[in-house]
Amino acid sequence: MGKTAAAGRAAAPAPADPRFANGPLAVLAGDGTAHLVDGRTLRCPDTALPELVRWALEETTALGAPRLHPHGRDADPLLVVTEAAADRLGLPSVLADRRGLRLPEDHKAVKQLARAKWQLTRRGFGPWARVYRAADGRRRLCVQLAVLPWGALDERAWPAAGTLPAPDLARALGAYAARVLTPCGSTAVTGLELMTALRPPTRPVRDRATGAWTSGPVAGSLTAPVDPAPCEAPDEHPVAAGRSAAEVLDEEAYEWTREPGLLSDAECLEPFAVGLDVNAAFLAAASRLTVGLGAPLHVHRPVFDRKTPGAWYADLSGIDLDPRLPNPFTPHGRRPEGPAWYATPTLAYAVELGADVRPLQAWIRPEAGPYLDPWYDRLRAAYLATMADLGVTPDLAPGAFLAAMRTHKQSDPVAAAVLAAIKATVKGGIGKLRERPQGAGYRPGQRWPALERPTWRPDIRAAVIAAARTGMHRKMRRLAETAGLFPLAVLSDCVVYPSSGPSPLDLLPHTPDGRPLPGTFRLGVSPGMVKHEGTGPMLWAVDLLENGHNPARHIKDGTV
Repeated sequence: MGKTAAAGRAAAPAPADPRFANGPLAVLAGDGTAHLVDGRTLRCPDTALPELVRWALEETTALGAPRLHPHGRDADPLLVVTEAAADRLGLPSVLADRRGLRLPEDHKAVKQLARAKWQLTRRGFGPWARVYRAADGRRRLCVQLAVLPWGALDERAWPAAGTLPAPDLARALGAYAARVLTPCGSTAVTGLELMTALRPPTRPVRDRATGAWTSGPVAGSLTAPVDPAPCEAPDEHPVAAGRSAAEVLDEEAYEWTREPGLLSDAECLEPFAVGLDVNAAFLAAASRLTVGLGAPLHVHRPVFDRKTPGAWYADLSGIDLDPRLPNPFTPHGRRPEGPAWYATPTLAYAVELGADVRPLQAWIRPEAGPYLDPWYDRLRAAYLATMADLGVTPDLAPGAFLAAMRTHKQSDPVAAAVLAAIKATVKGGIGKLRERPQGAGYRPGQRWPALERPTWRPDIRAAVIAAARTGMHRKMRRLAETAGLFPLAVLSDCVVYPSSGPSPLDLLPHTPDGRPLPGTFRLGVSPGMVKHEGTGPMLWAVDLLENGHNPARHIKDGTV
């Protein structure tokens, strides 16, 4: 057995739940064959959608996945429709409606479903379509279709997945489903749905007075939609109407370059510029992060409490920091010009630096908890397991780790596709917490559908990004204080340093016994540790700085 097949089969074991003995999904090859995640195949109807949907829900077909939380719901069967299968089902190879991304209501396939009493959700029949009927007793009757020729698997999140043979694609999606969640849309949508699957908003509760069952909240979950504070809202939100630019909570990732005049002669004489990239930086920042669970409360002249999530209006412009490091309080890395809004992690870091922080006002969330912890745990485990499939494990010495990282994506295209999807799930899930209006029908000032879900929470997104940015600054500051090393540029989770050699091993300092210097960047596979992003000549990096470009943006391939 080849390495690819072995890794794929190990990644998607047969499910323990007998209701879903054939796994969470099937890839339809277009010849009446449905490929399962463990390499087996089933025969399936392949010329009419109603029969295909009915087949997917039959107990003997046994497709689906068990819930991740006792109060969650089982995953619906997923049918992945390849180009050949789409042709057999009478679906076009390209959607004519490129804006709405759906089949017209009068299309033959849509009319077939309607005649058979199947319904589509409001988003219609698009790349990710849900086909359902009213529940049969306690059993949910719903099937999801992912139509590959319509772009269901985005190349940016699932590189080369569209070119994988149906058996390999089934193994890739099966590994992702087993480790993350059965795909239910883009990786961003799935990342957000994973939060809800791990912390569902409600649970059944028996009314003591009547004995009837009703719905109650799940402790630690986001249970209802809440409006953000005005400073937290994107510009399109109704509560942001009339505010100025200075009233916006600007917690974003770094994009900073050092002023060329602050480079020393010794730095300019170094032969190399080496880029370090933080593994899954936003995921690492979500670990043990306390976030608000309910609506914000406005207070005047509050006493800052680092355990209370929220947005705080304070003046950090007087804090004097080394200009050779980016300022930790702004995404552009320059000193703030006056009072501004900050998320709790940013203000907590100011206190850590010795500042006397006295907020003028705040929007705080007294009801709080580590909402993202289960999400972090599951995605961290998925990331490490997939890296292990690619030969990169936590026990590797730094040199062996760097060597493994140079070729890991080439060893197994199935696992490489899963790894890319897991990374995209992290970033996309955090981004979806502040989903902006989409579609041509939106009008400024109107509410949009995403606002009506409990997981539309721009404050949580801001807290994660603030924690990632300040955590990165903490390590850069430690490296500057202990080894005299200062960065040339930072872009999100990538930082570039002058170096005497082309490898991170030439750059990162160690203690006398050979261990990484505590509190600084450490090479390794775990989220929060770093890998080698790329190396370029120091003269090239300086030239970029002098011409207003960011070396961290280009260090991976050395081109501009």
